[in-house]
Amino acid sequence: MNYVWAFVIGGVICVLSQILMDTTKMLPGRVMVTLVCVGAILGAIGLYEPLLEFAGGGASVPLTGFGYNLWKGIREAVDTDGFIGLFRGGFMMAAVGTSAALIFSYIASLIFQPKMKK
Repeated sequence: MNYVWAFVIGGVICVLSQILMDTTKMLPGRVMVTLVCVGAILGAIGLYEPLLEFAGGGASVPLTGFGYNLWKGIREAVDTDGFIGLFRGGFMMAAVGTSAALIFSYIASLIFQPKMKK
């Protein structure tokens, strides 16, 4: 049953994102930034943690999960390091995911030899 809820919650997040792109003139990049910000805001007000416990991967994989992860890192760093944690915390929590995205995209560019659009 956990897989079903993960699928449903992840699907709802994707459907809401698609509705946002279809009904507004927002470009995909702005929708992505909006999703990250929504995840951080929901984490700050305490609503994202229960969603993560309920939906698991369905809530942690979309970009809202990345925003929550940034918020969680900043909150923990501020608790331990004070003001400097505002700048350090997000990098510490998101370093692995960001590094993996950069490394795998570089490997993909070597394999598929992308070309610039003209």
